[in-house]
Amino acid sequence: MTTVAETQAKSLMKPAGTPVQRHVLGLSGGRDSAALAVYMRQHYPDLKLEYFFTDTGKELPEVYEFLGRLEGFLGQAILRLNPDRDFDFWLREYGHFLPSASTRWCTRQLKLLPFKQWLRPSLSSGHRITSYVAIRADEDYRQGFEPTQENLKVNYPFREAGIDKQGVIELLDASGLGLPKYYDWRSRSGCTFCFFQQKIEWVNLKRNHPDAFEEAKRYEKSALEHGSPFTWSQGESLFDIEKPERIAEIEADFIARKAREKARIPVNPLRPIKFVEPTDIDDLFGEDEGGGACLVCHK
Repeated sequence: MTTVAETQAKSLMKPAGTPVQRHVLGLSGGRDSAALAVYMRQHYPDLKLEYFFTDTGKELPEVYEFLGRLEGFLGQAILRLNPDRDFDFWLREYGHFLPSASTRWCTRQLKLLPFKQWLRPSLSSGHRITSYVAIRADEDYRQGFEPTQENLKVNYPFREAGIDKQGVIELLDASGLGLPKYYDWRSRSGCTFCFFQQKIEWVNLKRNHPDAFEEAKRYEKSALEHGSPFTWSQGESLFDIEKPERIAEIEADFIARKAREKARIPVNPLRPIKFVEPTDIDDLFGEDEGGGACLVCHK
């Protein structure tokens, strides 16, 4: 795999008549991709990067607010890629069946397709494109986008530099950006009704964005009426989750898991107290509920 430094050197030293070289970095509105943008800006300021965000139109307001602050830090605009057809169109195309972990049509149609369409003219013209992806050094289990075109390469700067999750948090803190505000109650960026949400995140969505929760309920009700086998949350509908007694159970379980996790994590004396790593909701639940997230949405 070509390193970032090697890619930069080739880009700056290309002779006349060689193919155009583009460098692109996708932002999800999440922590890791934002930290990668900060890292690249600080360590490779001469690399002409194009930052982009694929907007499904169903994102959290906090995502747009955070992207605005990130633009201020980078000193350049983040390109918005908008799908030609929205979620409602594709929901009808898929027979009103909700997307799920086994059928991720939302990721394919609303995230990956606009990205491919954006790059297609350049790739067809023979331009060389390097995409920078925010997979961390502590994520050996993750696999990124694997291009099929010879002139599209993928780089993983965090893996090269040995930057882990806590290193990402330190980057954002030192830059003055901090974490996106939704991390107070949610572990992921992406659509408000992402099916990878843990049950506590659905409870928190109802509390923080009740209109978005009601919209998700309407989608779910329509899908069930059309014979969809899926609800947004594994094993129960949002109508069940929002019952007061069920909310109390979910919150009690979350508090118990968080206490167990806090007691389990050893204190690291080599890092300042203010950089103590917050526990992601996904880390608490693992495969019990959501079971992960799509890389292009979550990072």
